[in-house]
Amino acid sequence: MAVDYTVIVVYLAGMLAMGWWGMRRARSKSEFLVAGRRLGPAMYSGTMAAIVLGGASTIGGVGLGYQYGLSGAWMVFTIGLGLLALSVFFSARIARLKVYTVSEMLDLRYGGRAGVISGVVMWAYTLMLAVTSTIAYATIFDVLFDMNRTLAIILGGSIVVAYSTLGGMWSITLTDMVQFVVKTIGVLLLLLPIAVVKAGGFSEMKAKLPTSYFDPLGIGGETIFTYVLIYTFGMLIGQDIWQRVFTARSDTTAKWGGTVAGTYCLAYALAGAVIGTAAKVLFPKLGSPDDAFATIVKQELPVGIRGLVLAAALAAVMSTSSGALIACATVANNDIWSRLRGVVRRDEGAHDEVKGNRAFILIMGVAVIGTAIALNNVVEALTVAYNLLVGGLLVPILGGLLWRRGTVQGALASVVVGGLAVIGLMASYGILANEPVYYGLAASLAAYVVVSLVTRPTDEAVLAAWRERLAGRGAASTEEPAAVGA
Repeated sequence: MAVDYTVIVVYLAGMLAMGWWGMRRARSKSEFLVAGRRLGPAMYSGTMAAIVLGGASTIGGVGLGYQYGLSGAWMVFTIGLGLLALSVFFSARIARLKVYTVSEMLDLRYGGRAGVISGVVMWAYTLMLAVTSTIAYATIFDVLFDMNRTLAIILGGSIVVAYSTLGGMWSITLTDMVQFVVKTIGVLLLLLPIAVVKAGGFSEMKAKLPTSYFDPLGIGGETIFTYVLIYTFGMLIGQDIWQRVFTARSDTTAKWGGTVAGTYCLAYALAGAVIGTAAKVLFPKLGSPDDAFATIVKQELPVGIRGLVLAAALAAVMSTSSGALIACATVANNDIWSRLRGVVRRDEGAHDEVKGNRAFILIMGVAVIGTAIALNNVVEALTVAYNLLVGGLLVPILGGLLWRRGTVQGALASVVVGGLAVIGLMASYGILANEPVYYGLAASLAAYVVVSLVTRPTDEAVLAAWRERLAGRGAASTEEPAAVGA
């Protein structure tokens, strides 16, 4: 295992080194939070793919393949579909807004007063996303070092918090690009073909497994629909995803770079399901489907390659964890703390704004690690987060982008009614039930439409300013440095 340990240690040291290097680049709010809004297509595509394909997509995706066969790809597949929809239909407009958070977009569209409430919902979502990603370190370090769960979470979480705090989005962008390469090599180019060969090829897999394992809809139509509702729509409105869109140097980069990343996600989804199916042939009686990834890596891969593939799993977890962490801190500082204090933010070159956002990443990072140690049921926590996100924020965000008649009163009613409906229905039906997000979303839509129609239309001056921003003619960035990753 010495070679495997060396690979992992070198990888972790490299992440910290990039954090230190990123600190030298992040000298303004724009640089720290959105990498100066200057990523070119190559770097934008790689980092966007890295953040959406986390531990759930890698370890969880293989686990679903182990349990359901090829149809286990649907969870990650719907993530890719969401990213494609965001990139093709919305990312160009989002990039032209030149904002930092989803709540700022809502304030621009509706004329203020929507930020704090929507910020609280978005903060809860990003916090739980960071927590669930951080917990995944325990699985990986247990395979590598037989490490105690708490120590594993502290070690992995501290490294992510360190490089994220040092350089903000610049550090996260650099590390995500490396993580994208490591994941591509480790999962797609190494683990996938090795797993299929070890299982005897597709003909042997078909001979040993039930036919349902090769049915594209074997996981069930209702499950697929729920995945679409939660993950595809979740990709359209999550702060962690939008904050990456804000890093694009142009709306064209956001559109086409995101399309490439979404297509990559579709391939990654199928690869995970195939690896899980192969693991079912090799290890038919595992205690939990989520053990499939670690087991096939530990038992079937040669020394050195095993370390690289485990580094790929670690890369998947770290990319999502760091992206969720900076999103959580950005929302906490810009949408909640600053608004509650009544602070008017200064121009983005102010040094104290970098210090303030850096402090919030550190504070949120400590909170994430502490919550991850204390939390027992990861699936329930993530389900609550996504239900609140989709049930409370999907309608006012997409309504603001698509429906001119939507008003701030309608948006606030939609957030409150949808959020409360989801919480009440989860208490009634159970956290993991499908009904809360179905009915919560319907209640949110009804509240938005009815309240918007019975209240005064949004002031024409607000809509005119909104159209100017959507066209890219308002509040242009004060910095126009050379693009990166062209």
